[in-house]
Amino acid sequence: MNSATIPTVTALYAGLVGVLLVVLAGLVSRLRRSRKVGLGDGGDKDLQRAIRVHGNAVEWAVPGVLLLLVAELNRADPLLLHACGLAIVLGRVMHAYGLSGRSGVSIGRFWGSALSWTAVLVLALWCVLAFARAL
Repeated sequence: MNSATIPTVTALYAGLVGVLLVVLAGLVSRLRRSRKVGLGDGGDKDLQRAIRVHGNAVEWAVPGVLLLLVAELNRADPLLLHACGLAIVLGRVMHAYGLSGRSGVSIGRFWGSALSWTAVLVLALWCVLAFARAL
């Protein structure tokens, strides 16, 4: 395989997202064990929050990394890829931290969402434009 077609930028951010998801899943598992809840949330507010923190990370990070991969395979500028990859990872970490503390409005939730949403939107538009240029 030609080294120009290996998605190394995506590999970095996919790896970081993977680590984040395992950490968040570990927090859910730890709470399940300590609260003796085998399935669901057992009505436990802390466990409900931990499950949503993990779920929100999956819901935004996975599509973001997929769009990052498609953009990289279509030869997007590495600076754009790194900016969006960093925004996805940092945004999901900030959001997880903000949501872990409380369910109301927080700086972490707001800016974490803003970073993630912006990166996904920029990458989505870039991919649509890449398709249009290929026509």
